[in-house]
Amino acid sequence: MFQKIQDRLLLSYLGVLATILSIFAVSVRLIFAQSLIQQLSDKLTALAQGAAANAEYEQGKLKIEDDFIPQNLLARHQALQWFTLENQLIAQTGNNIINLPLSIKETFQIQKQGNRIIAVTLPILENEQRQLIGYVRASQSLEEYDETLRKLDFGLGSGILTALILSGLGGIWLTRQAMQPIEESFARLKQFTADASHELRSPLMAIKTNTMVALKYAEGMRENDREKFEAIASATHQMTRLTEDLLFLARTDRMPLINWEYLNLTNLLKEIIQVYQPQADFKKIHFQTDLTENLFILGDANQIRRLLTNLIDNAIHYTLSDGKIEIIANSSDSEVYIQVKDTGIGMNSEDLKKVFERFWRADQARSYDSSKTGLGLAIAQAIIQNHQGSITVSSQLDKGSCFTVHLPKIEEKNC
Repeated sequence: MFQKIQDRLLLSYLGVLATILSIFAVSVRLIFAQSLIQQLSDKLTALAQGAAANAEYEQGKLKIEDDFIPQNLLARHQALQWFTLENQLIAQTGNNIINLPLSIKETFQIQKQGNRIIAVTLPILENEQRQLIGYVRASQSLEEYDETLRKLDFGLGSGILTALILSGLGGIWLTRQAMQPIEESFARLKQFTADASHELRSPLMAIKTNTMVALKYAEGMRENDREKFEAIASATHQMTRLTEDLLFLARTDRMPLINWEYLNLTNLLKEIIQVYQPQADFKKIHFQTDLTENLFILGDANQIRRLLTNLIDNAIHYTLSDGKIEIIANSSDSEVYIQVKDTGIGMNSEDLKKVFERFWRADQARSYDSSKTGLGLAIAQAIIQNHQGSITVSSQLDKGSCFTVHLPKIEEKNC
C-alpha cells in the first residue's frame, strides 16, 4: 500500500515538474524562434533597401546598375529579385530564389513547400521625385534557421530529460524520507490493533459464556432482565466478530499467513451454499447456481472459505425478500472465476469506489440492520491479494450487484 502511495507521489511530482519544464521549454523556443525570424527579416530588409537604392528609372524602364554586387550574397544563401510595377521579373541574382508570386500587400513571405525560404518585398522609389518605379524582393534560405531550432530542441529536450532523471532520483529519496514516519506510525497502529483485538477475545468470550449460561437457566429471571441479557449476547457476538476481523486484517497486513494446499473450489462452494440455504429460505431468496465441476486452485482452505462466505453473506444481507442470488463458477485457460450476482439494493457509482474500504457500509437507511462491521469485503480483497488474484464489482442502484473473483487455476492432474 505504502509503495503505491510513494509511487503515486513520485509520479505526481514528476508530472508537475515535467509540465513546468515543458511550458518553459515551449516558451523559450517560441521567443527564440521569433527573435531569429526578426533578425532574418531585419537583414533582408537592409539588403532590399540597398538593392532598391541602386536601381534607376531611365526612359520609362527600371534599370539595375551593373556594378551593384552585394558581398557574400551566395555565402549567406540569399537572393535578390527586381520587378516592374506590373510585377514582371526583370533581374535576379543568388541561388535561393523564392518561387512564390510577388505579393505587394505582403511585406514578408515564407515558402513552405520544398526549400523553406523567407522573403521581404520593398518598393523602389525614384530618388528625386520619390515616385514608385518597381519592387525588389530579398530572400534567404531557412536551412540555417531550421538547423538552429533543431539544435535548440535537442538541447531543451536533453535538459528536460536530464532534469527529470535527476529529479526522479531525488524524488525517490525524498518520498522515502516523507513516507518513513507514516509507515512507522501505521505499523504501530497495526500492532496495536492486533494486540487489542487479541486481548479483547478473552473477556468477550467470558461475557458471551456467562450470558449464554444465564439465558439457559432463566427460569427465575424477569422478562425485562432476559431482554437485557439477550441484548448483551447480541452485542458481544458482534464485538467478537469485529475483533476477529480486525485481528485477521492486522495479521494479513503484517505478513500474509497462508497454508497452501490444493482445493476443489466447486466442492467448497457447494458446501457453503448448503450452509447458507436455510438463511436464504428464511428470507425467501432463491439460490441459482451454475458450477463447473472440479475447479482446482492452490490456496488456504480457511481463507478461501472465508472469502466465499463473506461474498454470499453480503449478497443475502442486501437482497430483498423474493430476490435472487446467482452463483457462477467457471474457468478459462489460466484462471478460475467466481461470480456472485444478487438482485439487492445495489450501489451508485460513488459507492463503488468505496466498497472495499474498511468499515464502509452501504447506506444505513437502505440496509436491514447494523450488524455488519464493514470489514467483510475488505477481508475478501485481502484474501484475494494473498492468493495473487483479483476482484471486481459492478452494480446498479435498486437492481443489484455482481462481484467477480479471479484466481489462478491449477490443473486437476497436478492435484
